[in-house]
Amino acid sequence: MHQPNTALVTRCDYHARMKAAVLNEIPGRLEIEEVSIGSPGPREVLVRTAAAGLCHSDLHFMEGTYQTAVPAVLGHESAGVVEAVGSMVSYVEPGDHVITCLAAFCGHCEDCLGGHPARCQRKGADLVRRPDEPPRLSRGDEPLSQFLYCSSFAEQLLVHEHALVKIREDMPLERAALIGCGVTTGLGAVFRTARVDPGSDVVVIGCGGIGLSAVQGARIAGANRIIAVDMHSPKLELAQTLGATHVIDASSDDPVKAVKELTGGGARFTFEAVGLKQTAEQAFRMLRTGGQATVIGLIPLGTNVEVHGVELTNEKTLTGSNMGSTQFRTDMPRFVDMYLDGRLKLDEMISATLELEQINEGFEAMKSGGVARQIISF
Repeated sequence: MHQPNTALVTRCDYHARMKAAVLNEIPGRLEIEEVSIGSPGPREVLVRTAAAGLCHSDLHFMEGTYQTAVPAVLGHESAGVVEAVGSMVSYVEPGDHVITCLAAFCGHCEDCLGGHPARCQRKGADLVRRPDEPPRLSRGDEPLSQFLYCSSFAEQLLVHEHALVKIREDMPLERAALIGCGVTTGLGAVFRTARVDPGSDVVVIGCGGIGLSAVQGARIAGANRIIAVDMHSPKLELAQTLGATHVIDASSDDPVKAVKELTGGGARFTFEAVGLKQTAEQAFRMLRTGGQATVIGLIPLGTNVEVHGVELTNEKTLTGSNMGSTQFRTDMPRFVDMYLDGRLKLDEMISATLELEQINEGFEAMKSGGVARQIISF
């Protein structure tokens, strides 16, 4: 580990100008603007962004399904190269390759110390600047909100070191960006939240970036049947390429009935990667006795999910997963290794590589439901 750096930069030595995608109102589109970014203060790191993935979570905030303070620079799935570090930074140094992660952690609360950093409740207080300090991002005299501790749709990022993981330099950064959210969320739900056993029957509902990662997690974990459910044939074909043994077209088939027929009564593990009441309830109904349904998708605020109460006596479980219950400082380097040794397939998941100015086109394509993952390349 590097010794703490005490002298590379001091806070607010400069305010660099850069291009960023700004959300000015909700609902709204992103606007490409020139904004200012500060210099690293204590425990902060300045990163040159190499790539950022378009995640459906960003779209939720753009459409108002979830709320965030505006104006804000959106984006949270990214990778890049460290340009400068502030005082007291001990984890990285300039030149290191890093992935950002919204599951930033304080490191000293009960959840962090108990091995569950993704549940950290203090990061909102410990990992951001105080109101009396200059903002990390600004537009003229106006502060800009930093989205999910990252704000990845920008040429540079200024983040707390606890929002970063250092990775091997032979890992392509455009592929590494995917690991920053979608891949880790899907793999982690399989490996950490549900702890899928070898030989199990697994169902994944929704074959976007997160669902396809869950399919791959089930394959790597040694699942027996891996059943992918979606309404788009190209995504089902991609799921088969990535490890699904069976596919169900939910646009024409009853997915619950089809799963029960394929598995002889129900699956041991199901994963909902859409974020809808209907699909979450389907995931529970697909279970066999003792099965576990894990909801990964972001279900809209105010929406209740219902289950048939008597089925709980059959020891069926409905649970959620936050960022795949990740311990990202250890998980993400392992996922990098899995990609480089051929077990984890990322190239196949990229539907398109875009420039920052094409970002709204990318989100329009996402709404159509026909893409897996799109990357902004800087």
